[in-house]
Amino acid sequence: MTKELIIGPRSERVREELAEAAAWSAYAAELREVLGAAMEKSGADLLEVGGLLVSEPLPEEHRGLRNGAEVRPPQAIGLVEGMAAGRGPYCQLAAPGRLQIESGWEGAVHLYTTPAVAADLAGFHGEAAAFLWRDSAPEPVEVSDPVDAVADADFWARVAEVSERLTLVCERWAYGTQGCRWFRVTPESTAEVARLLRPRSLVCVAVEPELNPRAELLQDDFTAFVAPLSHGELAHRNYPGGADTLSEVTDDGFSLMLADAAPADWCAVVPDADGVARGQWETPGE
Repeated sequence: MTKELIIGPRSERVREELAEAAAWSAYAAELREVLGAAMEKSGADLLEVGGLLVSEPLPEEHRGLRNGAEVRPPQAIGLVEGMAAGRGPYCQLAAPGRLQIESGWEGAVHLYTTPAVAADLAGFHGEAAAFLWRDSAPEPVEVSDPVDAVADADFWARVAEVSERLTLVCERWAYGTQGCRWFRVTPESTAEVARLLRPRSLVCVAVEPELNPRAELLQDDFTAFVAPLSHGELAHRNYPGGADTLSEVTDDGFSLMLADAAPADWCAVVPDADGVARGQWETPGE
């Protein structure tokens, strides 16, 4: 792919107010039209989700979204419109080698495509949308210190061995505060939890972690839990950047705290159905 199409609002008011602007609907309609044409001309029946950022609970129409998921054009167009509108969730969408879509600033969307598809789309002109073509390629995703361990049968057998003691498992399936789940596992439940985790997720394990609330935890990222820790999925809240006071956490009903760095030493990537771990995650703490 050597061609980039930048689609953005012509209206300064739309660039500033996005979906709150009266003229947003006209821009969104033209955006959906060119997105649909680009997907059709690229033969992109499915687009793969990558770099997913989830800072708010996913709306119903995007339940099941995760890194590595494949979505059909109608859902992909809805995702792109949501990103352009500033609502999220944010991600990249790709039909490898044919089409890649990313969100930009002020309602803009970036399409990377082939010269042949670019020629087919060159006739698009919009009253509400501006189209800028240039020779460019998407920036490669660089992971300087990737997690190379695989959450395979041997990994889960080791988790089951230690889970007679208090053992917590974190599944990070997307970036952002809403992109993870926590479980307490036992020897009997480890296999079931392993089946619940999404391919390409990052799994981190904490054995007998220190959970007592402590002031020194407030300075860095941590996760708070509700006591007692029952078996299965756990109620929790992420505190990126820490918190000001312990009462800020405990007054909301969370009486246990775990530093996010605590499970960083034992991590692996959930493989796809064929056993290959294609998810790319930076080693925690690096």
